[in-house]
Parts: sequence; C-alpha cells; structure tokens
Amino acid sequence: MTFQTFKNCVFAIALCLMASVSINAQESAQMQALIGQSFSKLQQQTPEATLNCIAELKRIDAMFPDSVQPKYQIALQSLSFSVSNPQAEQTENLLKDAEQTINKMEQMKCADLSDVCTLRGFLYMVRIVQNPAQNGQRYYMNVMQNYEKALKINPNNQLAQQLQQKFLEGMKQAMGN
Repeated sequence: MTFQTFKNCVFAIALCLMASVSINAQESAQMQALIGQSFSKLQQQTPEATLNCIAELKRIDAMFPDSVQPKYQIALQSLSFSVSNPQAEQTENLLKDAEQTINKMEQMKCADLSDVCTLRGFLYMVRIVQNPAQNGQRYYMNVMQNYEKALKINPNNQLAQQLQQKFLEGMKQAMGN
C-alpha cells in the first residue's frame, strides 16, 4: 500500500510539474506575442510611436513581472529613443526608468549578464551623447568597461559589438582623427 501511495504521489508531482511547464510556455508565448504587437507599431519610426511602444512594454512587464524580456526591451527602447532624441523632454525620465530597469534585471537570476552590461554601457553612452563636453570624460571608461565585460561574457553578443563599434567611431570623430 505504501508503494502505491508513493507512486501516486510521484505521479501527482510529475503532473503538477508538467502543468506548470505548460502554463509557463503558454505565458511565454503570450508575452512574446504581445511584445511582437508592440514592435509592429514601430514601423513609423517616430518619437511618438517609440514612446507608445515603451508604454505598452511597461504594461506587458506588469503582466509578466518575473520575465526578463519585457524589461530588456523597455530599457533598450528607452535608450534607443534617448540616443536619438538626447534633448527631448521625455529623455531624462526614460533614462531614469532605464537605469532602474537595468538594476532590476541585474538582480534577476535568469537575466543574461552580458545583456545587462550591454544596456548599462548604452546608458552611459547616451549620457555622453546628451552632453559630450561634460560627460565624455566622466563616462568614457564606464562605456568601454561595460561593453568589454559584455563581450567577455558572451563574445557573440551582437548588440554589444555594434554599440561598441558605434561608440569607438563616435569617439574618433569627436577627437578629430
């Protein structure tokens, strides 16, 4: 009788695990679909479209608070908007939100540390773009160290490679070389 109880218990545990995996897969698919819908609205490439996309991503993040993907996309889109519109009135709030989001991601066990370093490097890069004279010297090393750390963790991180290349090109132009 004990063996039958044990067997039933194991079966029940296996069933619960399969159900939770199935639920997680469904939630992940739903989350990816919502993120895709938000990005489909970015075809216009206007500041308004980007801000609307960021707002939608924040709603998705509220629906899936334990997921890294919406946080990553919020930070990335906020930084992309900010680097393109460094003097816009929304930029400072977006940068503060992006920094908080990056800090949250850093605390998540399932977050990719290479992505976190890439986003942090991008944040410092935007700060330099906002005010090169004041922030260039202040944040230059932070940008370089974060991109190098990201690429050391994951040499195939294409975003880190691209941003590092853009940063180096921008620095060469700024130095007049």
